[in-house]
Amino acid sequence: MSTHPASAESSLPPGRAWEVFTVFLALGLRSFGGPIAHLGYFRRAFVEQRRWLDDARFSQLLALCQFLPGPASSQLGFAIGLLRAGWPGAIAAFVGFTLPSAALMLAFAWWAPYLHGAWGQSLLHGFKLVAVVVVAHGVLGMWRSLAPDWPRRALAMGAAAILLWQPQAWMQLLVIVLAALMAPWLCRNVMAHRDAAPTPRYGRRAAIVLLSLYVALLLLAWSVGTHGALQVQIGAAFYRAGALVFGGGHVVLPWLRQALVVPGWVDEGSFLAGYGAAQAMPGPMFSLAAYLGSQMQGGQGGVAGALVALAAIFLPGFLLLGGVLPFWQRLSARAEAVRVVAAINAAVVGLLAAAFYHPVWTGTVSGPADIVIAACGFAMLALAKQPAWAAVLWCVAAASLGPWLGR
Repeated sequence: MSTHPASAESSLPPGRAWEVFTVFLALGLRSFGGPIAHLGYFRRAFVEQRRWLDDARFSQLLALCQFLPGPASSQLGFAIGLLRAGWPGAIAAFVGFTLPSAALMLAFAWWAPYLHGAWGQSLLHGFKLVAVVVVAHGVLGMWRSLAPDWPRRALAMGAAAILLWQPQAWMQLLVIVLAALMAPWLCRNVMAHRDAAPTPRYGRRAAIVLLSLYVALLLLAWSVGTHGALQVQIGAAFYRAGALVFGGGHVVLPWLRQALVVPGWVDEGSFLAGYGAAQAMPGPMFSLAAYLGSQMQGGQGGVAGALVALAAIFLPGFLLLGGVLPFWQRLSARAEAVRVVAAINAAVVGLLAAAFYHPVWTGTVSGPADIVIAACGFAMLALAKQPAWAAVLWCVAAASLGPWLGR
């Protein structure tokens, strides 16, 4: 790989991978609250406390991670580790931040089959109600931040209507492409970034290799389909989801459902229960892949499936980040590129809103009691500003009262 020396002004002071790992492991153990909260934890840890970055470069890295498909908070951590200690630092940041939540989700996958009877099913139903609460709150937050004006709101509502009418995976891709084509008209008031961007310690030749690898693996993942060994199918399904999910976090829900539930690899109830359980975990929401990978084909995935799924869902976002980072300073100054991203993000709001109705609402809410539990949980997040784990405790505890009340 070619080198591209960074100026002292734009580079971070060198560090060691072990240092990066310990910092991100501590963050992975306590970073509750989802992707938006993670960004606050990162800013406090790396801008205010350790001063690995200044505000301008932190903002540029954040803009890049929001620009690209993939899990934005994990990509931001990967980028900070990369700039701090090179590729070993990037891997250390990913492992440290992801390990706690992945281990907890794998433990939940082991525990879930033993939840038999009325109490066990009510507990799992509580986790599915958590998904209703968190996705509704996510739609509201994204509506406010990603669709702040009426052209983008119209784009979001149109995307939701189309996807409720035709919820297939190919239609999701078509909606994103159409949003990008409409960007010059609907997002003409969106301004480009002008701050100096951090420069990695490798050059454009290495970046092109990373981008080529991203495309080659995506083509391979599409060609696999439902053929080959189970681990190959798991890798292909999760790579496709990670490669195409704009917005990260909650937006991975419809992509993973199309990849796993529609072909019958994971049943709808287990999928929603795992998604709800993920809200109670610290660290990245994409760690849900550990649970889903182990649950493939009735639990045949096991630990190997969990590891393959984790690697596959995170890999495309990291390849894209590494490939685009050397070009970002020039790209972020182009209004056309920024407007395309703004339009895609607005369409993603509609995609998530459609997924909220089906399968989250239709697959979970079955009566007035569920509506009351979900409404109270939503009020805890949206009005009382309680952390996500508090809503998890409420939904699970309230749903667990069902057998006692004769529900």
